[in-house]
Amino acid sequence: MDSYYMKILLKNATVINEKSPFHNQTLDVVLEDGVVSQIETEIQTEADQIIELKELHLSSGWFDPCVSFGEPGFEERETLENGLLTAAKSGFTHLLLNPNTDPVISSHADVSHLLQSAAMQTTALHISAALSENGAGEQMASLYDLHKAGARSFGDFNTAQKNPSLLRIALDYVQSFNGLIQAYPLDLDLIHTGQMHEGTVSTNLGLKGIPEVAETAPLARDLQLLEYTHGKLHIPYVSCATSVQLIREAKKKGLNVSCGVGIPHLLYTEEQLMDFNPNFKLHPPLRTAEDQKALREGLLDGTLDMVSSLHQPINPEIKNLDFVESEAGSVGLEAAFLVLQNHFPLAKVISFLTRGKKRFGIEEPPFNVGAPADFTLFTPHGNAEFEESQLYSSSKNCMFIGTPTRGTVYGCIRGEKIQMNLS
Repeated sequence: MDSYYMKILLKNATVINEKSPFHNQTLDVVLEDGVVSQIETEIQTEADQIIELKELHLSSGWFDPCVSFGEPGFEERETLENGLLTAAKSGFTHLLLNPNTDPVISSHADVSHLLQSAAMQTTALHISAALSENGAGEQMASLYDLHKAGARSFGDFNTAQKNPSLLRIALDYVQSFNGLIQAYPLDLDLIHTGQMHEGTVSTNLGLKGIPEVAETAPLARDLQLLEYTHGKLHIPYVSCATSVQLIREAKKKGLNVSCGVGIPHLLYTEEQLMDFNPNFKLHPPLRTAEDQKALREGLLDGTLDMVSSLHQPINPEIKNLDFVESEAGSVGLEAAFLVLQNHFPLAKVISFLTRGKKRFGIEEPPFNVGAPADFTLFTPHGNAEFEESQLYSSSKNCMFIGTPTRGTVYGCIRGEKIQMNLS
């Protein structure tokens, strides 16, 4: 249910927030008109809604920095309304929407329309607009106008810039308003007709491979341009050990770079493709166990700054095909927290799901009396397997079906807006 209440009482909620003095404490919390009004060990008060759930936990609202929906242009994949509802039910109070729509999000009007359409939703919509006009990689979009409309960053989705001069100019230009450029390390010419990671497994399966250099070459170039311009750059994802090392070295140099990693790449390797399941076909591709190890280490040591589900709905007529013909991508918002819990400690999982907000200028209110409510409600306990029935997305292309999970997402609260997964 997506509702509004003037006064909410959360009973016996264990706080998971390493920045807060209340971390790991079990408390009662009162919210009035979307603001925290009381935090005590026990509170007896009347309320419009009392939330008392088994092993209730509370954290800062989660954030996914690399999400695709379908509206405008591909509404059969996912509408904006249902996509944001999916995010809220999955525990995300904030997400950054990719510009891979039709038309591509590259004008002031595009950004304004989407933000206005999402204004009443529990999950706050943030937008990464295209770097170039219509995402064509030729003429720089009106980045300042996009910024004034509310865009949080600028990048041409899932393709490395063919024109390095455009990226250099953009990195220079946005410094006047502290703008953030996104650069996707995905050289489509080097990928060509590749289907999966290039290596022994691809050879054994008879599939054309995607070489590591399709990622590392554009990444190395873009980091050099960043060093030259002294700009501000975000890399939405990396998938191999060499890329992690390139980011690590760039940070040691003091470059203003941040980097994400896809949850699929933390959990799975190329071995998942042995049965040709198209839901495991991704860009960038799943790589080796050694790459997976480097990604996990990079996330834990801070080289990689944030995680994303890489949520990408795809309608069945272009997904449920032979592996070679199938479009790359998987939905993942619904499973993100549940599958991460099997691989990392709870406090780390919450950190991964919240620490990217600052990079995009998204406020994270402190857990204090007087602060706006921006919480995810969940329990970390209970083992299961992820089932298709848990998908809220319109498209069902999900690699996580059958994956072991831990915990349950109860819902989220942002200001006066609340979404609870209760029957």
